[in-house]
Amino acid sequence: MFEDIPVEVGVVHEGERIRRKDMYLELGGPDVKEKFELVRVLTPDKIEDGKIQVIGPDLSQMGEGTSNPFGILIEVAGPKLEEAIEGVLERRIHEFSNYLQGVMHLNQRYDIWIRISKRAFAKGLNSFTFVGKVLLTLFKNELPIIEKMQVTFLTDPFRVEEIYREARKIYDERDARARGLTDDEVDTFYGCALCQSFAPSHICVITPQRYANCGAISWFDGRAAASIDPKGPIFPIEKGECLDPVRGEFSGVNESAKNKSLGEINQIYLYSAFGRPHTSCGCFEGIAFYIPEVEGFGIVHRRFPDPTVNGLPFSTMADSTAGGRQVEGFHGISLEYMRSPRFLQADGGYRAVVWMPSEIKERMKENIPADIYDKIATEKDVSTLESLRAFLEEKKHPVVQRWKKELVAEPVPEGGLQVFTAREVPITQGGIRIILKNARITAEKVILQPLRPQKPKKGEGRG
Repeated sequence: MFEDIPVEVGVVHEGERIRRKDMYLELGGPDVKEKFELVRVLTPDKIEDGKIQVIGPDLSQMGEGTSNPFGILIEVAGPKLEEAIEGVLERRIHEFSNYLQGVMHLNQRYDIWIRISKRAFAKGLNSFTFVGKVLLTLFKNELPIIEKMQVTFLTDPFRVEEIYREARKIYDERDARARGLTDDEVDTFYGCALCQSFAPSHICVITPQRYANCGAISWFDGRAAASIDPKGPIFPIEKGECLDPVRGEFSGVNESAKNKSLGEINQIYLYSAFGRPHTSCGCFEGIAFYIPEVEGFGIVHRRFPDPTVNGLPFSTMADSTAGGRQVEGFHGISLEYMRSPRFLQADGGYRAVVWMPSEIKERMKENIPADIYDKIATEKDVSTLESLRAFLEEKKHPVVQRWKKELVAEPVPEGGLQVFTAREVPITQGGIRIILKNARITAEKVILQPLRPQKPKKGEGRG
């Protein structure tokens, strides 16, 4: 099928990681502002079936080690295709691109990040035409409802910027159409396994009020995808019994997670970052991260280039969040989820959010409660945890009410000599400060030893 492609093509290459030292070049990514992938459903007369075009420099004309503006525009036609399916087809670009040996595709929509390896380029993968042929073949083979298709790769910065603006408008319109339905009104959620090649135990659970972490798949998209491709990576999940309406735990979701993760994950809270939080792959749009020093959450999105208020950049926290694990306090999210009434519902929602980039705060202005908006700090207000704490105290943020520094004595339980609890116990050891939150310490024996200054050894002064 792919005899004229210079590298291997197959599912075996999904999940391949290309590190910077092995990279020939990258397309999009964190160093490039404008990048996108967009699928449009058109009438058949507007499509030249099988056409592949490159607007701007081709791969062979780009410099080694460079990061480049990039866009993929795929236009399709077929009597069973509707505009509502565009987002679903768009997300399959991620899957099919990763079938190419030496190609790593991450993220989605306006956050795509593609790397071509040095080895693949040396083998002859030096033109987007090869990538286009693979996409055309896989899309039409996997989704027979596509009758005509053409692919355009854009690398010219001016054309990329032009269509990028159009794409952002289309994404926003899609998201707006998906709002309104609630999780209580449906019996079926949807799961997405597109990222299991990178995170084997991860399944995105998509509900009306919780978008896929990548921000590209709504509940309506999930329903459409499962309908047109029943054996595909997006599938229905029977919601089952609601076990915890606050944390968002459902028996059907738990069962699905257990089956799809081969027993690795057996319990999920959809509306909390603690306990059994939803797993994360690596394509999430943002991270909700807990800041124990102030007992609140920070939010950071992929496009924020600087260290956050806790001193860590997005990339560092992404390593702690991704991989299909359940990591308490590090929660991969879509930005659309931040518009949901279920957003971190069990943890206090926006009343628990203390910091986010100013760009996101402005985008979410209509969704953040008016009495909280000015109490959430941004990079323009604070740069350290100390200044954040002062800001929150000055603004009387709700989290301030949780701060209790004093130790609270409790009765001695059976089997223990001494017990005390504290909201915060700082420990400094080896240059590292460890803070135990909500600590309860029990000891069988307490030994008090006075500290005496050591005598200097013979020949040593006190200097």
